[in-house]
Amino acid sequence: MKPQSPPVLGAALTALGALLLGAGAVAVAAPSAARAPASAVVKVSTAKQLQAALAAAAPGQTIQLADGTYSGAFRATVPGTAAARITLTGSAKAVLTTPTGGGYGLHLDGASYWTVQGLTVTGAQKGIMADAADYVVLDGVTVHHTTMEGVHFRNSSAHGTLRGSRIHDTGLNRDGLGEGVYVGTANTLTDHSDYVQITGNTFGPGIGAENVDLKEGTTGGLVSGNTFDGDGLTGRNYDDSWVDVKGNGYVIENNTGRRTTNDGYQTHSVQPGWGCGTVFRGNRSDLTGASGADRYAIDVTNYDAATCRVTIGADNTVTGGRGLVNPGIPVG
Repeated sequence: MKPQSPPVLGAALTALGALLLGAGAVAVAAPSAARAPASAVVKVSTAKQLQAALAAAAPGQTIQLADGTYSGAFRATVPGTAAARITLTGSAKAVLTTPTGGGYGLHLDGASYWTVQGLTVTGAQKGIMADAADYVVLDGVTVHHTTMEGVHFRNSSAHGTLRGSRIHDTGLNRDGLGEGVYVGTANTLTDHSDYVQITGNTFGPGIGAENVDLKEGTTGGLVSGNTFDGDGLTGRNYDDSWVDVKGNGYVIENNTGRRTTNDGYQTHSVQPGWGCGTVFRGNRSDLTGASGADRYAIDVTNYDAATCRVTIGADNTVTGGRGLVNPGIPVG
């Protein structure tokens, strides 16, 4: 018969085993602690900290800017996800600028599912640029004093949103190349920056080209509830309206505009089959002081009932100018 361990020895062995098991549990848990997720909120107060936070951003994270001026090149390349957006937020007193006045104030380069909230961008060639970045939301931002456009959705940046924001004093060179918002790319049909929504914003004064330019190749966007001021229009690059629609299937509704050199809204077919399907409804246009050749609230330059329809609702209104829409375009 195998001898039995004395009771005291058995108890000691049991206690030792429990102690070893507990030590093993601690040893297993330690690596998990080392792999803890990135902080949900990253607070920054200097340009270097912001650049580092943008480079290290992770889905679900919020980068929070202290008030102050951030001078440098600020580029985000890490995308968020639909379930875990990345947010860059600050007050209007958190100001991004560039030391040379060139480049982009903020470049979202492939950075899909980002929300940029509250902050100010100024002193750059272009304010906020979205390149190949889907579902970007610009919410309550201020963009001003740029030499070219304030905000640009480019390189097939689809489903973007600009809302509740203020854009003024763009295109400071006064060469007609300072749009408030530019969607797509001119002279190509390969930039599918589709379904961009521009809602509830204040444009002007001092926008150095169209307040909104919607390029050929883009489709299905919404321009709604904005206030337009065309006092910065120059006519030097065909900029003689608040909104120029060259894409397809846009809805332009419930906007208010004043001060223009010529028209309020225009459609153009710079590529065959484009500049079609726009719906205008509920817009209020004040053309007082306009001196251009046309002076219509809505100037449709490419209407065809069969192949290129444009819908003009009877609830659009106009003060001054020559009328609501150019002759031959049905209203109803």
